[in-house]
Amino acid sequence: MSSRPGAVWPLVAVFTAGYLASYLLPTLVGRLSAQLGLSATEAGLVGSALLLSSAGAGFALAGRVERLGPRTPARAGLVLAAVGYGFTALAGSVPLVVLGVVVGGLGSGTATAVAAAGIAARRDPHRTSSLGLLTVSATAGVLYLTIPHLGGGHRLPFAAIAVVALLVWPATARLGGATGAEGAASPVTGRLPHRRSGLVLAGGMLVWSMAQNALWGVSSRIGVVQAGLSEVTVGAVFAAALGAGLLGVTGAGLLGGRLGRAMPIGLGTVVISGSIVLSSSARGLGSFATGEILWNTVYPVVLSYLIGLAASLDIRGRWAVLAGSASSVGVACGPLLGSVLSEEAGYPAMGLILGAATLLVAAPVTAVALHTGGRPLVPGSVRRRGGVPVALLAATATGSMPGAVPKLGAPEQTVTELRVPALRRRRLVRSAIRTAGPDGASGQGNG
Repeated sequence: MSSRPGAVWPLVAVFTAGYLASYLLPTLVGRLSAQLGLSATEAGLVGSALLLSSAGAGFALAGRVERLGPRTPARAGLVLAAVGYGFTALAGSVPLVVLGVVVGGLGSGTATAVAAAGIAARRDPHRTSSLGLLTVSATAGVLYLTIPHLGGGHRLPFAAIAVVALLVWPATARLGGATGAEGAASPVTGRLPHRRSGLVLAGGMLVWSMAQNALWGVSSRIGVVQAGLSEVTVGAVFAAALGAGLLGVTGAGLLGGRLGRAMPIGLGTVVISGSIVLSSSARGLGSFATGEILWNTVYPVVLSYLIGLAASLDIRGRWAVLAGSASSVGVACGPLLGSVLSEEAGYPAMGLILGAATLLVAAPVTAVALHTGGRPLVPGSVRRRGGVPVALLAATATGSMPGAVPKLGAPEQTVTELRVPALRRRRLVRSAIRTAGPDGASGQGNG
């Protein structure tokens, strides 16, 4: 990826186009249920099909974006998203809608995989992911404020996602070649590093995302059915919640790595768990809005640290793509899980189950953040297995500004090179060996 300062904006644009469908999931599922006569479970299945196809694209592209280069897969993903969601907006039957969302999901997943690989290659992946979440939250917030006033059934939200994909297309011209590490002389090769930590993180993100999106997928119905609110009021609450999310992500970006990753991930997940319980048990506007706003304030903050953590595990972005795809599987299963739990156990019981699952996953994910966070190291002093300089990962792990590596110890001094003739150099080496000797510094060795 280009190291120019402006090169981050194409990544953010592609990230926004890839993530937008999951942010609009409550509206997509709710309108499919209302306009096509689908039950809550059937509409949840359609939403799950969209997100599963997105996850499948991410798994297929893991480790391949660097070889293909970001521009070609990004453009292919945006075309698939525009065609798939545009077709869904025009379709009037359930089979055609399912076909459209699957194609659109493939496009979203492809765009997200490109963005994840590019974010991992940045010097400061946490700041880039925070900026991406900030942009997608703002875009979704604007759509939540406008779509309920325009009607249009299921067509309008899907058409909006297709239009965003088309608008992002020109930004792909700024995407460069292979997504190697910025400033690296050659791309890092070898086996996938930190396998145990990466697998724990990917599994934790799957469950974490499943719990979040199980509630997110039915939040619209909780507001309308249980809290007795209108669609316009629910849309306004979602917009306010996403606006609060903007503030949360902005704060996370400014905070960077000053508190490390473990504290924001662990404490944030605990707050999210309580917010899930509060929102799912809401019986009026006050409790519903409080739960949704608190939840959406903390959720993107924790997500930005999780993305940064995955990116720090592998500079080539493979863990970022794999963990992101695992998260997409959880997102995909979320709407169906939320629909089934809400129909079988009711919204309050569903919230208790999801809150407990969120708390359980907090421990292993926080442990990964503690284990892989490491400590600041002198630049170039140690290299991790696989050849990745620890100092490069330390710069991202500590959330420092691009190119800033923690400075430890005495200032580095200029070393003057002295030329020594070859014969003289050999005599000096033999003298040093005799001086040290096998008996230590006594110089009594056998030479």
